[in-house]
Amino acid sequence: MWHEEKNRLQATFRFRDFTEAFAFMTEVALQAEKMNHHPSWSNVWNTVDIQLATHDAGNVVTDKDRRLAERIERIYQKYKNG
Repeated sequence: MWHEEKNRLQATFRFRDFTEAFAFMTEVALQAEKMNHHPSWSNVWNTVDIQLATHDAGNVVTDKDRRLAERIERIYQKYKNG
């Protein structure tokens, strides 16, 4: 699901509707805040696009991005399997 392109980890997540997509974003936001590592993202109806890069490291992908991506993936699985 995640791929690295232009010094960013990127992924697109699709949901049943806007409410589910927004709930996912809320859970991701709480995890990102705990890690003090915030994604660049956008949401259009049932689709959430996320890009991760570490700004403090010169806007490149670091272990911090990979850890957040893993957490995001676990959150998404709850929706996918729910």
